[in-house]
Amino acid sequence: MSNVDVLPLLEPEAAVPCCPPLTERPLTADEAERTATMFKALGDPVRLRLFSAVASHEGGEACVCDISDVGVSQPTVSHHLKKLKEAGLLSSERRGTWVYYRVEPAVLAAMAQLLTRAAGV
Repeated sequence: MSNVDVLPLLEPEAAVPCCPPLTERPLTADEAERTATMFKALGDPVRLRLFSAVASHEGGEACVCDISDVGVSQPTVSHHLKKLKEAGLLSSERRGTWVYYRVEPAVLAAMAQLLTRAAGV
């Protein structure tokens, strides 16, 4: 008999920017803060390219070795990927010597919902 407890995985709160469509109602202060963090992270052209490279990569995830050719040094790529993770836009997993990044489907869905028109508007 094993005495190992299995704990449920919890998603970080920042990983799912949760806001209604902008046309539905004014954002609360909390919603605006989370949304601004997300857009601020995407406001840098290198970060936007990295996010796009991960989101569009076959299989929904990309090794850092496959997306680091964005015209900046490797330490700068790492810095930008860290900022995208801190904003809850990317998650990562280390496999051996490489780190793989992915955009969670809930993040893309939340971003799409935020920028769509509310029903009946």
